[in-house]
Amino acid sequence: MTDSVKGVCAPSSDPEQMFVSRLVENEGVKRFAYKDSLGYVSVGIGRCLDQKKGKGLSIDECFYLLNNDLKECRSLLAGFNWYSKQDRTRQDVLVELCFNLGLKGLAAFKRMIAALEVNNYQVAVNELKDSLWATQVGKSRVDDITYRLLTGRYK
Repeated sequence: MTDSVKGVCAPSSDPEQMFVSRLVENEGVKRFAYKDSLGYVSVGIGRCLDQKKGKGLSIDECFYLLNNDLKECRSLLAGFNWYSKQDRTRQDVLVELCFNLGLKGLAAFKRMIAALEVNNYQVAVNELKDSLWATQVGKSRVDDITYRLLTGRYK
């Protein structure tokens, strides 16, 4: 996907649409964080995220982004038998891991996935606990996720 928006907004007689079109053309669309002309971290269509100057994201925007990300993770995982055969709680664990690690990072847990394919949750949990990921995210998160993976329940 390109960041160019030239010609994306159709000509219109609606003043608001004309204004937005001009603003988008002048600001540009940046899908990844960048530093603006004053050095402030920004994203999207001129959204300054820098704590010193910007407004950041609203709580609603944070949840909008999260919901989109979770929907994407569920969609990415839906085609895998080791995901689709799990109960909802274990699917949530896999979605959380996909969200945290990306699909490629999750797929690197080959022995955990093999254990999930045969519903061997103890081995799957052991594989998660004995990983670099477990040292990076902290004990409480590891304990929460592995409990859900082992039992199929939330605490």
